[in-house]
Amino acid sequence: QVQLVESGGGLVQAGGSLRLSCSVSSHIFSFNAWAWYRQAPGKQRELVASISASGRTNYDDSVKGRFTIFKDAAKTTVHLQMNRLQTDDTAVYYCNIFPAEVVRTWGQGTQVTVSS
Repeated sequence: QVQLVESGGGLVQAGGSLRLSCSVSSHIFSFNAWAWYRQAPGKQRELVASISASGRTNYDDSVKGRFTIFKDAAKTTVHLQMNRLQTDDTAVYYCNIFPAEVVRTWGQGTQVTVSS
């Protein structure tokens, strides 16, 4: 069973930064690829960034150069560092296994609100 706890969201002005954290059950952390997804009001959930078990990363074009996904193996945590935030980044952000097609359940996510 996948257990995830997302945190770090909040309200920030455009141009600011936030770091999201996702605490993952230790028994599944090392063997899976992980990703951050987001869902804005009225829109479908979309992939933001992913990181493979070996550490290879991929990003949606809309966040390339601004967001960084990385893992802390000692703490079995996946982070998303978000810099130069834009109002279009406003969404609920979710951490889960990658790809989304194998996800069985979604957590509550963490709200990120970027004000202009």
